[in-house]
Amino acid sequence: MNDLLFHHGTRETLKRQAQEGYAVVVPLAATEQHGPHLPVFTDSMIGEHIAFEACKKAAMSTKLLLAPTLVVGCSQHHLAYGGTLSFSSSTYLLMLKEIGESLVSGGFRKIIYLNAHGGNEPFMHQAAQDLAVQHDIWTASASYWSLSRSALMEIQAQEMGMVPGHAGGFETSLIASLAGHLIRSDTTDSPKHPQCSWINAGPPGSFVGKHSYLTGVDGYTDSALPADAAKGSMYLQAIIESTAHWLVQVGNWMNEGAEVTK
Repeated sequence: MNDLLFHHGTRETLKRQAQEGYAVVVPLAATEQHGPHLPVFTDSMIGEHIAFEACKKAAMSTKLLLAPTLVVGCSQHHLAYGGTLSFSSSTYLLMLKEIGESLVSGGFRKIIYLNAHGGNEPFMHQAAQDLAVQHDIWTASASYWSLSRSALMEIQAQEMGMVPGHAGGFETSLIASLAGHLIRSDTTDSPKHPQCSWINAGPPGSFVGKHSYLTGVDGYTDSALPADAAKGSMYLQAIIESTAHWLVQVGNWMNEGAEVTK
């Protein structure tokens, strides 16, 4: 699948693919603390895996290129814990827009942001909207947990705690499936770690937050003890299927819209 990867192309192949109507998927992730037990590259490992596998499936039905993952995101709320690299919100928004501008300059007219870190989400949506306002292009943006929410509920992923949460049972299950040797089992928490239900509380589109608690208690949202590698593999497969389905849908919408506007 080397022809799937934007960064394996040459300037000539990429110019041709831009002319042929390929969409570029830009994966967004983070390098940030994930409690005392998970690696700081957690979101990037999860995001890269989902993006590659989902794009590989979707590319059978629609023209896609997968750009390199942006492994530093907007993680200002994690800086106090250490082990975190971050852009400020204003810098991150500008960076996302300028990556889009670069693709537009290269001839691409379809840009899709695919996110794996909660702190990136509002800036991703804003960048996609701004680019579509400023240029005659198609854009789309989504986080993997939004695309797979129904599928994850069907397989009862919520038994792990918050979905996706931060460094709790759900994310720990995903890392257990992908790279279990990186989990510090000697530092996992007790069952008494409170589930921070106020995070993401309220209806979709609302926000509730408090200084120093946006990451949960001690930098994670719920207990990691329920984590299970086999279930993590099942969750990843559900996420990949849901994400691939959305990418094909988006590709079809963009293609149909292009025909209408000709």
